Amino acid sequence: MGDTERFGRLLLDQLEWLHDGSSDAGAWEAEGWYGGDRDRLWIRTEGERSGGETRNARGELLGDRSIGPWWSLQAGLREDFGNGPARTWAAFGIEGLAPYWLEIEATFYVGEGGRTAARLRGEYDLLLTQRLVLEPQAELNVYGKPDPARRVDSGLAQTELGLRLRYEIRREIAPYLGVAWMREAGVTPIIGSIATRSSVASQAQLVAGVRAWF
Repeated sequence: MGDTERFGRLLLDQLEWLHDGSSDAGAWEAEGWYGGDRDRLWIRTEGERSGGETRNARGELLGDRSIGPWWSLQAGLREDFGNGPARTWAAFGIEGLAPYWLEIEATFYVGEGGRTAARLRGEYDLLLTQRLVLEPQAELNVYGKPDPARRVDSGLAQTELGLRLRYEIRREIAPYLGVAWMREAGVTPIIGSIATRSSVASQAQLVAGVRAWF
C-alpha cells in the first residue's frame, strides 16, 4: 500500500494513586503516536505529584523509524521538569519486542554541560484469563554525572520494579491494583559549600489505577 495511510493511538498506560505507608502521591505515564507503518511521531510523558508538587517528570518528542517487523529506531528530544530546573536532552533509542513478547525500550540521552543518561525499560503481559492480565515491569535510569540541582546522583540513580494486575472491562479500559518498589540515589549541595551530600532512599508502594487507550 506504499505506507500512505496514517493512523494513531493514545495510551494512558498508568494513571494511579500510590501509598507508601505514610504518604500518598499520584502518578501518570502516557504515550501517543501518529503516522504510518514505517514512520511515526511519538509523544511520551510520565511523572509524579506529591504534596501539590510535580517531581520526577519528563516529556519526550520522538521520530520513529521501523527497521523490521518487531523493532524501530527513535530519535528526538526529552524535557525534564519538576524537582529543580528544567533539563533538555537529545534522545536516541531502540524499541521493540524481544523473544517471548517482552517489550523493551533502550534510550541514550545527551544533555547540556556534558550530561549523559541512559534508560532501560522492560515489561511483559501475562494473560491469566482473557480479561485478567498480570504485568511485571522494570526500569533503570543511569546518569553520567551528578546533578545536585535536580537531586540526581551519577551511576544507577533510579530503579523501579512493579507488578500490576489489571482487569480488562474492555480492551480499551482496565482498572488495576499492584505493588511497586523504587530506589533513588540522590545528591544535594551542602548549604554554604560547594560540596555535596549523597543519599539513597528506597520504598515499597501500593498502587491502584486505570489503564486506557483510544
